Amino acid sequence: MRNGVSVAILMDDPPSATQATERFALIADALGSVGLAAPQIWLHDKALGIMVIEDLGATDFAVHLRHAPQEETALYEAGTDLLGHLHGCHFTLPLTTITADVAAEMISLAARHYAPTPVAERQLHDAMRDAFGSVVKPNTHLALRDFHAENLIWRPHKAALDRVGLLDFQDACYAPAGYDLMSLLRDARRDVDPRVADQMIARFCATIGEPVSAMSAHLACVSAQRNLRILGIFARLASDMGKTKYLTLLPRVWGHLMHDLGHPALCDLKTVVLDALPPPDAATIKRLGAP
Repeated sequence: MRNGVSVAILMDDPPSATQATERFALIADALGSVGLAAPQIWLHDKALGIMVIEDLGATDFAVHLRHAPQEETALYEAGTDLLGHLHGCHFTLPLTTITADVAAEMISLAARHYAPTPVAERQLHDAMRDAFGSVVKPNTHLALRDFHAENLIWRPHKAALDRVGLLDFQDACYAPAGYDLMSLLRDARRDVDPRVADQMIARFCATIGEPVSAMSAHLACVSAQRNLRILGIFARLASDMGKTKYLTLLPRVWGHLMHDLGHPALCDLKTVVLDALPPPDAATIKRLGAP
C-alpha cells in the first residue's frame, strides 16, 4: 500500500540453471518465518520465471540517508540488529557454504579480470585459503550476501525488525558470522562513517556474545575476501560487458580492502595481494576499459 493504493512488483527472470525465482521464493519464505520483512509472493510461475511480489516500500537506506545523513546511526543499528537476530536463527535450506576452499575459489575473479596478468591466481587462491582457514571461525550462518544500503528498504512507520525490508537475497548462502555485517559496513557504493562502522561491529559482537577482540581478525578476513571478489566482478562488468560505471567504484573497494588487510593477522595475505594486484590508478582504470 502506497499513498492509499495497493502496489505490487513484477519480477521477470527467465528460467536458467540458477533457478533465481525459485531460490528467491524459498529464501523469502524462510526469512518471513523468523519474523523478517521479506516480500510476500502473490504469484509465481516457475516455468516462465515470473513472480508478483509485495512492494515493501520505495525508499532504500542509501536514498534515505542522502536526505537525512544525520540518521545514519539509527539505520545502521536497525540493519545490525536484524543481522544479530538472523545469526541466532537455524535454517535447513539447500544452500552452498563458504568454507576456506570456497572463499579462495570465489576470489579467482580478481586474478582473472582485475589483475594485469593471470599468473597470480594460484598465489591469491592459496593465500586466501590459508588466511581464511587460520583466522575465520568455522561456524556458519545464513548470509544474504548482497546486504547493503541499496538493498535495504527503510520503513520507519513499522516497528522493530519490520522496519528493514529485504531485497535481492536469491544468492544467499551459509557463511561465517558477520559476512553480511561487513557487506553492510564496507559498502562499495557509499561511504559509512568509520565511527558508525566501529559501533556496529561492537553492537553485533555484543549480540552474538563475542568480544570484539576475538572477532577482529575474523571480520577483517571475511571483508577482505568479499572485496577481492568485488574487484573481480566490477572489472569483469567493465571489461567484458562495457559497464564502465563500475570502474568509478573501484577506489572505494580498494580502500576497504587495504583497511582490512591492515590487520596484523593478515600480513601474509596483504603481501600476496599487493604483489599480484595493482591499485585502481589511472593506468589500471584505462586497462579495464575506461573510455
